[in-house]
Amino acid sequence: MISFLICYGTGEGQTEKVAERIIKVIRERSHEATAVNTDEIPSDLDVKQFDAVLVGASIHAGKHQSVVREFVKTNRDALAKKPTAFFQVSLSSATEEGRTQAAGYVEEFIEDTGWHPDRIGLFGGALRYSEYGFLKRLMMKQIAKRTMPDVDTSRDAEFTDWDEVEAFAADVAAFVEGRLGIDPSDSNGQEEVE
Repeated sequence: MISFLICYGTGEGQTEKVAERIIKVIRERSHEATAVNTDEIPSDLDVKQFDAVLVGASIHAGKHQSVVREFVKTNRDALAKKPTAFFQVSLSSATEEGRTQAAGYVEEFIEDTGWHPDRIGLFGGALRYSEYGFLKRLMMKQIAKRTMPDVDTSRDAEFTDWDEVEAFAADVAAFVEGRLGIDPSDSNGQEEVE
């Protein structure tokens, strides 16, 4: 059995929902998965205790959460020694036209942190108009009308492709299993014997 740490930052909860779906897929493969919100990192959290680490962040005003960047910078050496993945949640990833911009955010993150994850996933986010204050709701409606003209701005909208999230999680798990020499068909998760 492999132990995964999924450490994420979330602005309005969509990245947390993505992290939860990733955990579900990993656990279905008989592995352990622990989720930690970067806003609530326990003082005794030790990245070295996990076999693999996934880090997730959302984009707000063109930036990732600073606590996620700091987590990666602080743990960069430990992350470099194990299988890792990064997933990003943004409205940019919700459209084909925005994918280039979304990829640019990842490049900036990698350059800023010096961390090079083994796998990267880009997922569409959500618009939670019902949870925004007046000014933010107005601003987000204007952005949505400009970038996604077909979106109904009178109600909340979710753009996450859950099949894509599950495929990413399965790919990351398979990659880690292969890297650590774990046979996924062995229900006990024991290492392969040749």
